[in-house]
Amino acid sequence: MSSLHVRVATLEDIPSLCELLNQLFSQEVEFTPQKHLQEKGLKAIMENPTVGIILVAIIEQKIVGMLNLLFTIFTALGGWVILLEDMIVDEAHRDKKIGSALLSEAKKYAKEHGFLRITLLSDFDNDKAHAFYERHGFIDSPRKVFTCKL
Repeated sequence: MSSLHVRVATLEDIPSLCELLNQLFSQEVEFTPQKHLQEKGLKAIMENPTVGIILVAIIEQKIVGMLNLLFTIFTALGGWVILLEDMIVDEAHRDKKIGSALLSEAKKYAKEHGFLRITLLSDFDNDKAHAFYERHGFIDSPRKVFTCKL
């Protein structure tokens, strides 16, 4: 796919990113789309480069995929790690290696910036996503996820 490229998102991309997040949160068990909250969250990441970055996949000047890389320190490894969030490829552009391009760029970014690990969460029954991540070197974790809404 010669016209595909990946870059860091900008504030001007927020409307397109919200459209993608609407698709993502419409299919997830735990979340529902709320545009004003997604706009707020995206802006918070973009305006605070120590928090993380958002990568976007673009074909013919249209954003067709995204993922967030959020930064934190993991004391067990003694350094910086990434939490990969909100990975989504537009429904009309799936099965075209766009997700692979995004994930490849995320791993490249992590290595170039000295991060020690990338962690992600996926709905427990999303077998297609699990197989995708495993093909890209991710392994199933024995950990159980807990959340506490405040």
